[in-house]
Amino acid sequence: MSVSIAYLAVLLIWSTTPLGIVWSSESINPSLAVLLRMLIALVLGALVIKVRSIHIPWHKQALKLYSFSALGIFGGMLCSYLSAAYLSSGIISLVFGLSPVISALLAKKILAEPNISAMRKFSMAISLVGLAVVCSDNFTLADDGIYGIIFILMAVFFFSLSGVLVKSVSLAIHPLATTVGALSVATPLFLVSWIILDGTLPIETWQARSLWATAYLGVFGSLIGFYAYFTVLQKLSASNVTLITLITPVIALTLGAVLNGETINDKLILGAFMVLLGLSIYHFGHLLPRFKKKRARG
Repeated sequence: MSVSIAYLAVLLIWSTTPLGIVWSSESINPSLAVLLRMLIALVLGALVIKVRSIHIPWHKQALKLYSFSALGIFGGMLCSYLSAAYLSSGIISLVFGLSPVISALLAKKILAEPNISAMRKFSMAISLVGLAVVCSDNFTLADDGIYGIIFILMAVFFFSLSGVLVKSVSLAIHPLATTVGALSVATPLFLVSWIILDGTLPIETWQARSLWATAYLGVFGSLIGFYAYFTVLQKLSASNVTLITLITPVIALTLGAVLNGETINDKLILGAFMVLLGLSIYHFGHLLPRFKKKRARG
């Protein structure tokens, strides 16, 4: 898979994943829904590995890579599913838009990347204020909705931390091998979390939409999505990969409104605009001085 195709795949899959999470959790317990999703991805991935005779290394460095990758899969996905009981798919995607900011902060500490400029700090503040505007119109601290925000912020943290840690491992292996290796580490953790958090299997209450959403997330959201993600992560920086989250909230908000009847009001639009504006400044603000100099010379 080429980097451009993988990048497009990640964009499309990440745009539809929040709605898929909400639908799959409608009639299936979140801890079981995410376990089923990972089992589907792991089984199919293992079959593809077998058919294509792709080697999966299990040495110490490879296990380190799989563990770092599994951190984002387990922590990010489980917390995302738990947040779906309180938040709309659009808000889930919008909060995930902050992952470039979290990734940059973590990369500075872990990978010793350069200090964050004043402009980028300003852009972070704009995004955080925008997120506060979104949250203020959806629930108060007295509502259960605060749990949703806690869960989704934890998900973003684990996802961002995983991406940065993966970049710290110098190991060139097939992205599908990384995917299956990471799923092999993460899936048992999902099994344990399901046993602890739920442990029931009420098949009679499952609805078709939840089953189809789980199957979609297993095949596309997990197997193909992780494969494409690890492909671009090997070629691009962690912050450039998470640039995708500038676009996905817009698509996710639209899909949530059209397909799931989610409300888009003035405060949500304002807050989303501020979050995306802040992220845009964060990524492209450094180009403004160059543009001004170029115009002055012209």
